[in-house]
Amino acid sequence: MSATASRAPDWSRRLAAYRKASLGRGLVEIAITLLPLIGLWIAAWALHRAGFWWASLLLTIPASLFLVRLFMIQHDCGHGSFLPWKAANDWVGRILGVFTLTPYEYWRTTHAIHHATSGNLDRRSLGVIEMMTVDEYKAMTPAKRLGYRLYRSPWVMFGLGPAFVFFIQQRIPVGLLKDWKHWGSTLANTAAIAGCVAVMIWVVGAAPILIVQALTMLLAATIGVWLFYVQHQYEGVAWARNGEWKAQDAAIAGSSHYELPAVLRWFTANIGIHHVHHLSSRIPFYRLSQVLKEVPELDAVPKVRFIESLKFARLALWDEAGGRLVSFREARSL
Repeated sequence: MSATASRAPDWSRRLAAYRKASLGRGLVEIAITLLPLIGLWIAAWALHRAGFWWASLLLTIPASLFLVRLFMIQHDCGHGSFLPWKAANDWVGRILGVFTLTPYEYWRTTHAIHHATSGNLDRRSLGVIEMMTVDEYKAMTPAKRLGYRLYRSPWVMFGLGPAFVFFIQQRIPVGLLKDWKHWGSTLANTAAIAGCVAVMIWVVGAAPILIVQALTMLLAATIGVWLFYVQHQYEGVAWARNGEWKAQDAAIAGSSHYELPAVLRWFTANIGIHHVHHLSSRIPFYRLSQVLKEVPELDAVPKVRFIESLKFARLALWDEAGGRLVSFREARSL
């Protein structure tokens, strides 16, 4: 565990001043994210109907980046950190969930579980990308090993997986099927999405809506899953069993400081400053950069660079003896 992590008891007090949400800043962030997204969609629909389908498809690339940013705003609403009042956060989160295909209450619950258990090998539950230890993997039957290898394949993890999660899995409250509140969240979200799509098809036509919206969502979902993956599964990450696991230690040693180019930092709403986010999830994303400037110890933790992060897709198993993530090939030699 790093020297920074050993000072974890001080972080709650030291970061308290940054947990203040601003109504004005929040409204501006929504406007500069949602309005360009809608503008790009309208332009893409118009181009598609005019026969310039290739140009409409190109516009889905910037649209997907704005959609990722919109999801990050919804993410902060789920933590109660984006706006000053809980009800305002909740209603903004529910409305944005129609754009992001994400049922707000259900996602908020599973994400809270993720924050409460992140980096804990004995509490791998909802809201995480499934990860096995080397010993667990070797104890599996051949059929289950094959299933896990397919699940961890980059083609599935960052290809089929995002589409399955956002278009199918989030239509039912997986893991919380006995809770009617979460059924209400998923069903209401699906009904609102269906209603909005029906209206847009009636106004614009089926092809422009279905093609542009589907491609935008697929690109955004892939980016989102990649970000979530690299935030907790990277070289140097720390995981621990119950007896050794501590929440604030896990926040720093088990969450990456993902150093992205400035443009991508903006589109991802500073989510790369993930170790600070896990230390204090009530800090709005628009204050995370300020934390790094004014608390140098948190800026000094090891950074994950974008280019080097691409090789982390091969990591698939936790080696408890070595205390590190390894690939399937490395696991064979252990």
